[in-house]
This record gives sequence, structure tokens and C-alpha cells, in this order.
Amino acid sequence: MPTNILFLRKTLIALTGLFLCVFLVVHLSANAILLLPNDLASELYNSYSHTLRESPLIAVVAYILYISIILHVVVALLITIKNKKAKPTKYVMNRSEQNSSWYSRNMGVLGTLILIFIIVHLANFWARIKLGIGEEVLLDAAGYKDVFSVTYELFQNIWFVLFYSVLSIPLAFHLYHGLKSGFKTLGFYHKKGLKILAKVSLVYAVIMGLGFGIIPIIVYLK
Repeated sequence: MPTNILFLRKTLIALTGLFLCVFLVVHLSANAILLLPNDLASELYNSYSHTLRESPLIAVVAYILYISIILHVVVALLITIKNKKAKPTKYVMNRSEQNSSWYSRNMGVLGTLILIFIIVHLANFWARIKLGIGEEVLLDAAGYKDVFSVTYELFQNIWFVLFYSVLSIPLAFHLYHGLKSGFKTLGFYHKKGLKILAKVSLVYAVIMGLGFGIIPIIVYLK
């Protein structure tokens, strides 16, 4: 494969990945509303969701988000296939575990688990609320779609709670490695800066992993 094509693919992975990292911060901030007392959480969550759905600017950002997810998945798959073809046999003396971390060698596996997470998430929320697929979403007292009730009811199912909480673990590993790698791909090689970036990436990944993992449990215990 020509070097410029490989560089372009890795750059696309980095740019879309970093955009998704920003999106996750916003998404987790919205999910934090669920931690408030139910009456207040319901009012704020439904109002927030309504504002997002009705905003033309957010609609544009949403399409960028969809495109970013698709590009990130497709390009990552192409790179993974290319790497597999480049190394059709495993060397007896290959000691990759000594030269790289487990999660860096298994980004494809982690990414696949996260893709499953995204598909299930979209099926339970986006498809039902945005597209009207499945059970009808009722309106709250203010006339907004009662997204809070949809979320709350889902997180009263222990299997969904476990699904979301367990898959937050590979999400954290994927984010930790991806955030560091993304900046390197885009040319960030400052020695001291990389050490700081590694710490920031770790803190970010832990916050995202714990946040997305523990909120369903707290809602369930409510």
C-alpha cells in the first residue's frame, strides 16, 4: 500500500477518534443529569434532549458524528485487514507482549466490542426516539418526549445495566490508547508533552470508563 494512502487512513482514524473523544465528554455530562433526584432529572433531561433535537446546529454536528463513527470503523477495519495480510504467519520468537501493551495489540477486539455497544445503544435510544421505531415514546408534562423514562426503564433491566457497565471497560482501554496514538499520528512528538499526554489520556479514560459504567448502576439502584 502506498505510504500516502496509509498516512491518510491513519490521519482519518486520529481525527475522527479525537472528535468522538470530545463528543463522549458532552454525552457523559448529559448522562450525569440522571444522578439528580428523579423529578429534577426528568425535567432537565427531557428539556436538554428536546433542545438537541430541535437545534439546526446540533443537527449538523449529529451528521458529522454519524460520519465520524462510520469512517472510524471502516478505516480501522481496512488497516486491520491490511496488517493481517502483511503478517500471515506468526513467528515463533515473536515477543510482541514485551514491546507493546495488551490493549495496543488488541485495539481491533476492543473496537469491535465498542461497535457492538454503539449498535445496541442506537437501537435502544436513537432508533426509538429519533426514528420512532419500536414502542412509542410518550410526552412529559411540558410536552417534550419523555427520554428520561426511556432511559430510566432501560436501566431497570439488570442485563442492560451489566451490558453497559461491563463494556465501559474496553471503552476505557480503547480511549486511553487511542487518545495518545491520535496526537502522535497528527505529529505531536514533544518528549515532555507526550508524558503529560499519557497522564491526561489515562485520567480521561478512567473518567469516561467509570462514568459510563457506574451511572447505569446508580440509576438501577435508585
